Amino acid sequence: MKAYLGIGTNIGDRMKNLHDSIDALNLLPMTSVTDVSNIYETDPVGYDNQDDFLNVVVEVETELNADNLLGAALGIESGLGRIRTIKNGPRIIDIDLLLYGDETKNTKSLILPHPRMMERNFVLKPLLDLDFKCSLLSREKAEDLLTEDGVRFFCSKDKLSISK
Repeated sequence: MKAYLGIGTNIGDRMKNLHDSIDALNLLPMTSVTDVSNIYETDPVGYDNQDDFLNVVVEVETELNADNLLGAALGIESGLGRIRTIKNGPRIIDIDLLLYGDETKNTKSLILPHPRMMERNFVLKPLLDLDFKCSLLSREKAEDLLTEDGVRFFCSKDKLSISK
C-alpha cells in the first residue's frame, strides 16, 4: 500500500532529525521509503513562541495496515526523544500519517485522510512535490500554494538520502 507521512521538526539539528526519522521509517518491517519531498522551512502554527520548522512529506510502500503504521510512527517519535508538553509546541520530531492509499477512516485513534491536512500548507506544498496531481487538491488551490507565505523552500530532497 502507498502511504504518505508528514514529518516536521524545530528542535536541535533539524536536518539530522529528518534524516533519522526517514532512516527509522525505512527500518520498519515490510516498509520502504520510496520518495521524499523537498524540504521546506515553515512558520509555527498554533503556538507562535517557538523556532521555525523544517517539513517534508515521505511516500512509503508498506504492508503494515494504517493503524500499525501510525503506531510505528509514534514509536519512532518516542525513540527520537519526542516529549509532548505544549499543544502545537516545539518538538524534536512529529510524524503524521496523512494518506493511506484511498482509505478513509474515522476512529478514536486514527482519521484518514488526516483531518487538518487541507488546512496546512506546510503539508500540502511538500505533498505536491511528490504528487502534483493529488486528487484532494483543486488546480486552483495547488497554484495558490506555490506563492503562499509562511512556507519557504529550504533545500532539495537530495540533502536527505534514502537508503534501505
